[in-house]
Amino acid sequence: MKIRWLACLALIAVLASCGGDSSADQSNGKLNVVTTVSPITNIIYNIGGDRINLTGIVPEGTNSHTFEPAPSDAKTLAQADIIFINGLNLEEPTRKLAEANKKAGTEIVALAEQTITPDEYVYDFSFPKSAGSPNPHLWTSPVYGLRYAEIVRDTLVAKDPDNADYYKQNFDAYKQKLDALDTAVKATIDSIPPQNRKLLTYHDSWAYFAPRYGISVIGAIQPADFSEPSAREVAELIKQIKAAQVPAIFGSEVFPSPVLEQIASETGVQYIDSLRDDDLPGQPGEANHSYIGLIVEDVRIMAANLGGDPSLIATFDTANVPGADGQVKQNQ
Repeated sequence: MKIRWLACLALIAVLASCGGDSSADQSNGKLNVVTTVSPITNIIYNIGGDRINLTGIVPEGTNSHTFEPAPSDAKTLAQADIIFINGLNLEEPTRKLAEANKKAGTEIVALAEQTITPDEYVYDFSFPKSAGSPNPHLWTSPVYGLRYAEIVRDTLVAKDPDNADYYKQNFDAYKQKLDALDTAVKATIDSIPPQNRKLLTYHDSWAYFAPRYGISVIGAIQPADFSEPSAREVAELIKQIKAAQVPAIFGSEVFPSPVLEQIASETGVQYIDSLRDDDLPGQPGEANHSYIGLIVEDVRIMAANLGGDPSLIATFDTANVPGADGQVKQNQ
């Protein structure tokens, strides 16, 4: 299998070197910036705005953990001046493809590794330490989203000093919004009765969000190999839910789960299947189709179903910063 993957990389590298049109191959004098999942793409968009050509590789609504890039993505990566990835092994096929095809001097920036240290890595059911990959979902915590934006700002400034003031101004405006978002999330989660501040989800996406806001993650359904849990694991979760007396359990926008429906039926709790970790709400061009919109929607759903006050965050301004008026090429 490893030999087949290496051979595929070599073939794609040859195809990329043959030229041709690419979504990132734009001769308009702007930096060609390529990234992966949509929340990170949107964070970069808010800093880079119309001064960069921005392409997101991973289509929205796709399992980013198992996403396999296409040969056309090799061409996009080959034209990139900067490649931003989350890191922590989230996008290994894309990272390997980037390493095989990138131009000399193109930097691959792993955001998570520059945000937390190894002693801060979290391991859990979906990401056990025995599998060797820590939980990569740092962006679900707005304070880490802000750190991602700071890294993006510094990287763009270093690569494109002529537009340094523009990137810095966008970052300053975005920081104000993310600081306000952090405050709004705290107030909304605080409105949930303490005994209800518990999350059982399909996928372990909230490991870095939960400690910040006083929520306990009591379990997840999806094992590290993305299979369905065993009957024994389901039985243990049912016992755990009954003991914890949670009012709701949460599924995923991307992963329908008959198992969670079964668990909800057997425990008598609500099953909410609309939480999302990397699929932005709304449609491109709408104000809530943003990283901030993602956090606001998830926290609103949590509060509405755990006994809190969703109105505390429901009207939060989810639009991109005014300076970020560029365009994003997003795979579909």
